[in-house]
Amino acid sequence: MILRRPSAAPANGAGRTATATRSGPPPLESLDPRRLRALPAAELPLLAERIRRFLVARVCATGGHLGPNLGVVELTMALHRVFDSPRDALLFDTGHQSYVHKILTGRAGGFGMLRQQGGLSGYPSRTESEHDWVENSHASTALAYADGLAKALRLTGAAADRTVLAVVGDGALTGGAAWEGLNNIGAAPDRPVIVVLNDNGRSYAPTTGGLAAHLADLRERLGRPGVASPPTVFEQCGLAYLGPVDGHDIGALEDALRQARDLRRPVVVHVLTRKGRGYEPAERDRADHLHGVGVLDPATGRPIVPGAPSWTSVFGREMARIGARRPALVAVTAAMLLPVGLGPFAEAFPDRVYDVGIAEQHAVGSAAGLAMGGLHPVVCLYGTFLNRAVDQLLMDVALHRLPVTFVLDRAGITGPDGPSHHGAWDMALLGAVPGLRMAAPRDPVRLCELLDEAIADDTGPTAIRFPKATASVEVPALARVEDVDVLHRSPRRRQDVLLVSISAMAERCLDAAGLLERYGLGTTVVDPRWITPVNPFLPRLAARHRLVVTVEDGCRAGGAGSLIAQACVDAAFPVPVLNLGLPREFIGAGDREELLDEHGLSAERIAGSVLDACGTLFDPDGAVPIGR
Repeated sequence: MILRRPSAAPANGAGRTATATRSGPPPLESLDPRRLRALPAAELPLLAERIRRFLVARVCATGGHLGPNLGVVELTMALHRVFDSPRDALLFDTGHQSYVHKILTGRAGGFGMLRQQGGLSGYPSRTESEHDWVENSHASTALAYADGLAKALRLTGAAADRTVLAVVGDGALTGGAAWEGLNNIGAAPDRPVIVVLNDNGRSYAPTTGGLAAHLADLRERLGRPGVASPPTVFEQCGLAYLGPVDGHDIGALEDALRQARDLRRPVVVHVLTRKGRGYEPAERDRADHLHGVGVLDPATGRPIVPGAPSWTSVFGREMARIGARRPALVAVTAAMLLPVGLGPFAEAFPDRVYDVGIAEQHAVGSAAGLAMGGLHPVVCLYGTFLNRAVDQLLMDVALHRLPVTFVLDRAGITGPDGPSHHGAWDMALLGAVPGLRMAAPRDPVRLCELLDEAIADDTGPTAIRFPKATASVEVPALARVEDVDVLHRSPRRRQDVLLVSISAMAERCLDAAGLLERYGLGTTVVDPRWITPVNPFLPRLAARHRLVVTVEDGCRAGGAGSLIAQACVDAAFPVPVLNLGLPREFIGAGDREELLDEHGLSAERIAGSVLDACGTLFDPDGAVPIGR
């Protein structure tokens, strides 16, 4: 259905209700849905302008998702004026477009601590507000929530005067889970769910695939009202279709949302928005550098302090270099070509990069097919998004022993994006995959080295993980023994403690070794380079020490350290093994270094844990307890 505004209605909702008051909209810090609904329509454009200025100022100061939220200001205002949150459930997919929702539900005062430890989450958060139903910062999930919630309201008799809405970005519809949700929602015409399709033609990058072409055709309807069109894909799935609607015209949005509410059936409201709306640097940013940002100069949209080289950039340069000498190398990404560092490779080899959209399961399954066809695919994902494709990794890649390399960016603690984005589970998941070799480089030099080794391996799947951080300095090895790098050995015959550094923990382990030597403990520090399978040299080396301590920036339960402990048991070497790593819990937002320290992975706390395990709590020179 093509929506058309009545010709007598002023644009932007002006004149719809009472005349504007002289005082204008209330301060953002005092806004709530009730006050928003009471505002005269003529004041809404001014409120939208205030919200945009607020977003630019606050997000440039703290970092966060800027472009997506600038694009949904009017849409979010209209949602809260037509519907009664939290009685009506607003579900945001993805959650990074919820900043305006937070402002309109009484949380503007918290933006000074946005995405900081103890501060406001960058995503919906059930602990923050009753208006946040879910904490869905992964894409394509809200339609499943909406389907289940609508079913629950129907069974409990609460559905008659309540509405479930899912605000879904067009990029999220490239994920298979979204279509599973649509399939179920459209099959129940008597169970109303409103799907608000926020279509800006982009996710992290331009939306790809056949759906993008269909939406582009639908967008053209806005300019040719009255022209007959075939049914949309949504109507063919059983949902009504309203749109397209100008997503920056509050009056038109309110009309469409009321019409959708009154239908009392599953319906898609197709809303056209512009990412970065109202902020010139973001509007002209077609490379999506202002999608998610660090601290910026709000006048220019550029970083105040130029960024140092990152692990991601090191990977990107090396990937392009390897690609130049290996024509069978191809890259696969899930709507994040630039964030995972594939820009240089794509520029050099544009026909060897496949962006499948926000569809990690398809990315891995498709990579299996590429490998079957004689190519070596490198699947580039954030560590947290690997979770979404574990079945494909196991059954489509590993079971077939296919040479697919997985590159996991932002592994371990990522920092301000919080519990859903920490890459804490990758080593525990990958460690259980038969035949998979997993590497965890300690520094960027080893990243390049291990990437080359992984891509040269045609015997089965490989994986490499690295953190979201500035590229660290090189940590040289004293020697390489049976493919294990020895980083430090105490200058004494007896070796008490073997510290096994996993991933980017080497500098912390070396500092801890220095502290332990002050307490009379001889230490050896090694980097196994390849975590799985466990190198058989490690149990033999462990047997020469009184205690083995593994240190990793991943989940301790089932992680890399537990594999080493099991290898020692299997080799019948009865040496005690202490595993240090992240706890079995969801870790909140915060600075990466501070969160690692908080969870026992600072040099001081590593040394303290070792001393506790050894029962050595006194300085050998004179009964001075270790400070912890």
